[in-house]
Amino acid sequence: MGTEVRRDASVVVARDAKGLVALLSANFPNHGGEYLFLPGGRFEADEHPLDCAQRELREEAGVTAQQWRSLGSYAITLGSPARVHLFEARDLTLGPQQLTETETDFKLMWWPMDDARQAAHDGRFLLPAGPLALFLS
Repeated sequence: MGTEVRRDASVVVARDAKGLVALLSANFPNHGGEYLFLPGGRFEADEHPLDCAQRELREEAGVTAQQWRSLGSYAITLGSPARVHLFEARDLTLGPQQLTETETDFKLMWWPMDDARQAAHDGRFLLPAGPLALFLS
């Protein structure tokens, strides 16, 4: 019996002073088009949930935050021990995105929270962690 590598992830609801939420969009051809998602991603080696959230927000959205609040952590699937850790970030400072080669098509937008939640209701998010985080924040 081999040892499974646990690859947790963090996802961030970043809200600016006006209450706007940082959303990303990209095309996912295997899933039929463009979808919305929140900044986030998998842990790097020995990374803690908040460290991952801070790094992913900085890289994908070009944002740093002074205030962080945990929104909980949840199983990614029943068949894996991996968890997704959800955070809300406030008191933001904006900077340039630091996208990797696989992220160059990520488009950053700032949406009112009600519109972001409606997009979740409308099925515009591909993965469930984003909508869950939006409704918990």
